[in-house]
Amino acid sequence: MEMFGSMLLLAVGFVMLVKGADWFVDGASGIAARFGIPQLIIGLTIVAMGTSAPEAAVSITAAIKGNADITIGNIVGSNILNILIILGISSIITPLAVSKTTILREIPFMIVITMLLLVQGLSGTVELYDGVVLIIVFICYLLYLFIMAKKENNREKSAVKYKKIWVSVFLTVVGLVFIVVGSNIAVDAASSIARIFGMSERFIGLTIVALGTSLPELFTSVIAAKKGNADIAIGNIVGSNIFNILFVIGISALIIPVPFSESFYIDTIIAALAGIMLLIYSIKDKKLMRISGIIMLLSYILYFVFICVK
Repeated sequence: MEMFGSMLLLAVGFVMLVKGADWFVDGASGIAARFGIPQLIIGLTIVAMGTSAPEAAVSITAAIKGNADITIGNIVGSNILNILIILGISSIITPLAVSKTTILREIPFMIVITMLLLVQGLSGTVELYDGVVLIIVFICYLLYLFIMAKKENNREKSAVKYKKIWVSVFLTVVGLVFIVVGSNIAVDAASSIARIFGMSERFIGLTIVALGTSLPELFTSVIAAKKGNADIAIGNIVGSNIFNILFVIGISALIIPVPFSESFYIDTIIAALAGIMLLIYSIKDKKLMRISGIIMLLSYILYFVFICVK
């Protein structure tokens, strides 16, 4: 009975996270459009951060509650899943062209900060000063996005349809409430399931929670791929992965020191290798081909088997 209740609560938590993220993105995009913020900035920041809101809420909540393995496991697991599963599925649906700037800047930057996280974790804890470093780098990243968007879109007007401002504010607030409440429910339910089955919080964080909190990225990227919007599909994933490490772990470390167990060393290296795989395939064909997507999916299956038997 306890197991059924925990599974039900986990599902409710995930539904609230996904729906909350959807409303948050709609509301925040509406507010940004109302104030004439360029569409590129909306896409690279609000959409990427909005779809990462579940990871942020779950990981920060887990850090506060002392479930450190869920905090790190959720972020590292989500970043691996985002590349190997979501971009894998998206590129199987249709080959995804990768822009030159994404190949030269964003993907390498994602790989570098993944290795930065590993270096910070070698001490066994992501401390307060580590969090400060991550947040400073995050602010610099936002400034970079703003400057680049200004250069490329000086005269661009946002294409987002205007909603009444109160509707956008309402959606943003309600979405945020759903994300916060849903994250609390999901973390408690996942921890309960881990105890019932004798699973480690690391395994739960890397798999079930990572998949659940990556649902917004999955829906956004797959739909974008179907519509032929490759920049959104790839930009959403790369932007989300950067946000996950710099902002989510950064904020978590500012709130409370986050333990980083040795078991996460290999997982973080695999997250970096997934980024390198994405970079190699992007450089090779200037797009993610279907065969690349198949190899990515197979790579995730091997990784999943590895963490099951480890």
